[in-house]
Amino acid sequence: MKKIAFVALPAAVALTHPTAALAELPEPVRAMIDAAIASGDEAAVRTVIDLAKQTNPDDVDELDAILGGYETDLSAAKAEAAAMEEQEIRSAGLFENWTGKGELGGFRATGNSSNSGVTAGLSLTREGIDWTHKLRARADYQRNNGVTSREQYFASYEPNYNLSDRVFLYGLAQYERDRFQGFSARYAVSGGIGYQIVDEPDLQLSAKAGPAYRVTEFVDGTSESRVAALLGIDFDWSITDRLKLTHDTNAVAETGGSATVIVDSNNTSLNLVTGLNAKISDKVSARVSYAIEYDSNPPVGAVQTDTLSRVTLIYDF
Repeated sequence: MKKIAFVALPAAVALTHPTAALAELPEPVRAMIDAAIASGDEAAVRTVIDLAKQTNPDDVDELDAILGGYETDLSAAKAEAAAMEEQEIRSAGLFENWTGKGELGGFRATGNSSNSGVTAGLSLTREGIDWTHKLRARADYQRNNGVTSREQYFASYEPNYNLSDRVFLYGLAQYERDRFQGFSARYAVSGGIGYQIVDEPDLQLSAKAGPAYRVTEFVDGTSESRVAALLGIDFDWSITDRLKLTHDTNAVAETGGSATVIVDSNNTSLNLVTGLNAKISDKVSARVSYAIEYDSNPPVGAVQTDTLSRVTLIYDF
């Protein structure tokens, strides 16, 4: 959900109620308040005025007038800054306002293959006023003595449109490839509605659900297409300024032709990813994650459950 962020106001912002107009206030007190206002630090201004009230009880009315004038100008400056930021977002080009994360490290897999190898990931996000666009890609690869023992690729594009502060519409286009799970390609498209259950500075929880359509191309040359239902859950908890716990769930339940009877589904795919991020610097984080990938009806010769443990470094850009 897009939120307008305010920065400290510049010292050049002028007050409509200058402190110099209040001659009864001692000059040293006026100078401290003027210096706090010039710093652009709202908390400092309020602290200085509170202290001035305690040390100059006879001048409380004058100090309240200063604070009132400051708050009036502060509100006007914030509104102007928000309007300018919104205009910049609305006028931004297609390739502007993207943020991203690059990830590189190692993995340990069990299930259809048991090995260790290299993992790499990329995520890009573009947040607008009403729209949010997310691009995700990941690759796990391992090769020993000229033989590939792990080869998994994943890519997705998800646009979201905000209907309100908490309700949004989503779309999803997804591609997967994992020969060791028995398919050379799996495509899925979905669209539906989502809800921001919790939206706090240190805790976010959202859920989405909707119909889907999935095409699977198996390694033996056969393929199948099915109507499905998609459920997604996204959880982020900033435990401290440098430590974050994340959990993502994506489940796609296929049916024989109807997206309404999930209980009688032909094949349910479940992907659970839990991770712990530790910030090393403003741009670099270390991440430990554990993923469970489950297919209720895998191809002949494949097992239902794979697990992936990853240790990676993440760079924000």
